[in-house]
Amino acid sequence: MGVLLRNLQKVVPIRRARLRKDVDTLRHILGIQKFDLGIICVDNQRIQQINSIYRKKNVPTDVLSFPFYEDIRPGKLPCPLHRDELNLGDVFLGVEFVLKQCQEDSLDFQGALTAVTAHGICHLLGYRHETDEEWTEMSQREQYILSEYNRLTGRRLEPLMKKCSQDTLNRPD
Repeated sequence: MGVLLRNLQKVVPIRRARLRKDVDTLRHILGIQKFDLGIICVDNQRIQQINSIYRKKNVPTDVLSFPFYEDIRPGKLPCPLHRDELNLGDVFLGVEFVLKQCQEDSLDFQGALTAVTAHGICHLLGYRHETDEEWTEMSQREQYILSEYNRLTGRRLEPLMKKCSQDTLNRPD
């Protein structure tokens, strides 16, 4: 199965081959290679529009996830009955938003994009962060994914998800 990688924006140059390789590594770590997955790169205007429509938050954000399986339990892979159900869903990356965050926090853009993608894929796999318990569970999963990614690639990525306040628990993604 594969990754559909679309770049629907022209604001931020995207290294598509690098992003595809990073997504393939994340899929390997998670054991989800048999599932299709969409990664769509959009600008602030598009991510804000999507965020407004689906989450009623009229602001740009770093990532929005649209799972194919809405009721999946965190840590459990779906059990599709048919070939056309081998789909996890789509992750929209607000690449302009991520770039601005990287510039403000002196972070590597490509590394941040990979970390944000891992976060989005966690949402496709049923992880949430609306409560303290969910935040802890998702944070631990992201930490594991990125530590494995670092081990396999020699990089030093860390989750971008920080626990600061109740607002952070309900961050726009």
